[in-house]
Amino acid sequence: MNIKNKVVVITGGASGIGAAVAIELAKLGAKIVLADMNEEGLNEKVAEIKNNGGEVIGIQTNVTNEEEVVKLMDTAIEKFGAINIVIPSAGIFRDAFMVNPDRETGKVFRSMSTSQFMDVINVNLLGTFLTLREASIRMIDNKCEGVLFTISSINKEGQLGQLNYSSTKASVALWPKILSGEFHAKKINGIRVVGIAPGYVETPILLGMKPEVLDSIIKDVTIGRLVKTKEIVGAIVFAINNGAITGTTLEITGGVVSRGLVK
Repeated sequence: MNIKNKVVVITGGASGIGAAVAIELAKLGAKIVLADMNEEGLNEKVAEIKNNGGEVIGIQTNVTNEEEVVKLMDTAIEKFGAINIVIPSAGIFRDAFMVNPDRETGKVFRSMSTSQFMDVINVNLLGTFLTLREASIRMIDNKCEGVLFTISSINKEGQLGQLNYSSTKASVALWPKILSGEFHAKKINGIRVVGIAPGYVETPILLGMKPEVLDSIIKDVTIGRLVKTKEIVGAIVFAINNGAITGTTLEITGGVVSRGLVK
């Protein structure tokens, strides 16, 4: 699919992968609908894309709020007349072990709270569901061809302290297979579904870690470094352009080794 003049809706677009994808797709001629809860960051990215000659609108959106997601998709149709590419990159983490016993007494003194668990479920899982559902309704009703993405993670394989986060990333990694099958069963043609599972990416959080902690992560990456954001963006662009990619999740990890095996 040619990216030029296609309409792209991106949540979590004020920073990280969402912002990087928005900037690159705008350069390639796409029309960008950028969403985020962070209004200040959102406005900065919108201004940056416009200053570079891109076509973009920004809409402050809480992806866990059904009415706001409906408004986001309706605005995309009203402004640009279509939705072709959807990248739900809004996501959070709230790391904690489910239970923490005291070393001396053996009794649990701290546990993952219900809010820690549900906050991640709501943003990463419910938010992705609402985004893809409302986008696909409008794509089908307006006869728009395109690609729905899910943003997973290498930690879909499981990570200590991330029962909440890993659960959401394992789920959305499965969605391309399920949704592609559902579309096929209902004779919905022209909408592909692709998952993207990044590994350890060069982000301010990782780069800001103590050198010894960062080294302990990189030593288990077979390419010997963190994945670059542009490499994740490149994989998304590749998936958009290649019409045969659907019903699968692409891992861009650099080969993360766990217990001697690549995750």
